[in-house]
Amino acid sequence: MRRCKVCGEQFETLFSFCPIDGTRFGYSEALHSEFTLTMVSEVGLIHRLVVELNFLIEEVKQAWLSFRDRPVAFTTNQLGQLRKWLSQILGRQHVLSGLLTAILLVSSIILSVLLLENRPPRSIRETGADEIADTVTIDFQDAPKPSSDSGMGAGKRGRVGFERGSGEGSRPVPARAKGGGGGGLHDQTSASQGRLPQPSVIPAPIPVVFARMPPALPAAGLDIDPALWRNLNYASYGDPRTQSTTASNGPGDGGGVGNGNGTGIGEGDGPGFGRGKNGNIGGGEKSLGGGEKGGAQGNYPNAPDRVYSPPEVTTRARVLSKPEPQYTEEARRNQITGTVILRVVFSRSGEVTSIRAIQTLSDGLTEKAIAAARRIRFVPATRNGQTVSMYMQLEYNFNLY
Repeated sequence: MRRCKVCGEQFETLFSFCPIDGTRFGYSEALHSEFTLTMVSEVGLIHRLVVELNFLIEEVKQAWLSFRDRPVAFTTNQLGQLRKWLSQILGRQHVLSGLLTAILLVSSIILSVLLLENRPPRSIRETGADEIADTVTIDFQDAPKPSSDSGMGAGKRGRVGFERGSGEGSRPVPARAKGGGGGGLHDQTSASQGRLPQPSVIPAPIPVVFARMPPALPAAGLDIDPALWRNLNYASYGDPRTQSTTASNGPGDGGGVGNGNGTGIGEGDGPGFGRGKNGNIGGGEKSLGGGEKGGAQGNYPNAPDRVYSPPEVTTRARVLSKPEPQYTEEARRNQITGTVILRVVFSRSGEVTSIRAIQTLSDGLTEKAIAAARRIRFVPATRNGQTVSMYMQLEYNFNLY
């Protein structure tokens, strides 16, 4: 056998040159079969690496020369060597079966990943679609904006009156104030702004151009509960709810102030104040209220959009059921947790309205909380025996377990 110094392959002795790269053989290059030991060199790693790189460069140069001189023969020989090497490798026991098994396993994993990625996400439960539909129909632009100022009078915190409390009269037990009054002198202009005459059951015409009542009737005044009356800071008498500064009793009749009928003030009928009749304040037929001093802002004591804060109601709304919101797939995938805080109105009709998000979360969790809030069932709050609307704050916690 003979070994080529260039390619390192062995050939029969009948060859006088290397069939691969054409290197000629010498007779002294016969392969010796003596066993020899290979000693690991103690030369440094960098030096050995440089030597091996130089050897590789020389091998590439020799192969290039062989390919340049005989490209067809060189290529054919290399392909034959490759086929021979593959036959030896694949001919070993279990190699081919193991290779096919590995290819099949990797292909199955890739196919499974592709199928799972393209699969649409499954909803948590069947009602999820309806919940999302409820969420997207919420329109904050068109939602009614409740007014906490609607009432009867020129005070604060309550439903009727001119004081600063939340009561409705001088009776010792809480009760709803009722009644009203109005007047006017057929003037062309609207009633002028002013203060109220003193509380009195003795009626008398109200002169808007004088700073005090006529001396002939020192005890006369406005028929209103003293607990709801306050001496307002105006120079003359009039309706404190208006903005007109031109002295006028208004287009009403009876000698009072306003566009109603009687010796009172406002649009009612009688010696009282505002909508209602026969005296006092609060709407409807006259009746004294209770609960100490009270006051409100507005012209409508029974306005449906009147919304109270929790301290202003007699009995707070009682929740019967509070459905929990569901996680969205996006929030679950992104590991979103936290709290959604909503400010809502528990209306006297038994519905949750005027929903406003104070603290939000992303990936649809705020919308889920709003949808859950709209499904709350409750008993409306009451104030002096009447169902009323009240503000509430709701918190929904989203946690992943």
